[in-house]
Amino acid sequence: MGYDLYVVTDREVGRGLSHLDQARLAVAGGADVVQMRDKTMNTSALLREARAVRAVTAAAGALFIVNDRLDVALAVGADGVHLGQDDLPVEEARVLAPPGFIVGLSVGDVAEAVESVAGGADYVALSPTFSTTSKADAGPGHGLATLRAVRSAVSVPVLAIGGIGPENVADVIAAGADGVAVISAVVGQEDVTAAARTMKNLVAAAKSAPHLSGAREKAGDDGAF
Repeated sequence: MGYDLYVVTDREVGRGLSHLDQARLAVAGGADVVQMRDKTMNTSALLREARAVRAVTAAAGALFIVNDRLDVALAVGADGVHLGQDDLPVEEARVLAPPGFIVGLSVGDVAEAVESVAGGADYVALSPTFSTTSKADAGPGHGLATLRAVRSAVSVPVLAIGGIGPENVADVIAAGADGVAVISAVVGQEDVTAAARTMKNLVAAAKSAPHLSGAREKAGDDGAF
């Protein structure tokens, strides 16, 4: 299972679409991973929605990741959870999660990436790679140099998230990202499925471009994906 296109659902960015509708449209366009992210929904509603998204992603052969809420992820049989630096420590998540359960971490620099992997993270996401308006508390972008450094420092998959769009997919893949995690570039678009298909094709093209393949090797990509 690849992580080339990792789509994060968001009701505010998603133009009124539910998480379920966003997930359905995104996987129709080829999303490899769907992360359900909702900071305001109560737990019972979150469970109902997550269970429905789980069914859609399973049918499509896509991974399903729940943001922050390990309890919800385990309850609905999700493939994994995505945690921030201030959430449940990855070591504690590992104690509670079954074998094979994916734990991903947002990181802001090399030190956080190395510590996250040492604790058991399956992948890390440099957040934000570029400045973004999709998350009000994201802070300034860390840039391609940090992305290259994180790529060189860890052996797990590295995702770029924050400010990613069609115009910079090739840049982040060349810098060593194994995939792109996006919100507004897909679920914020009028045609979510077409936007997902475009992003998926751009990632594939970037990975297959000879000059970018050389740059990825230089950046330290070990082909983990």
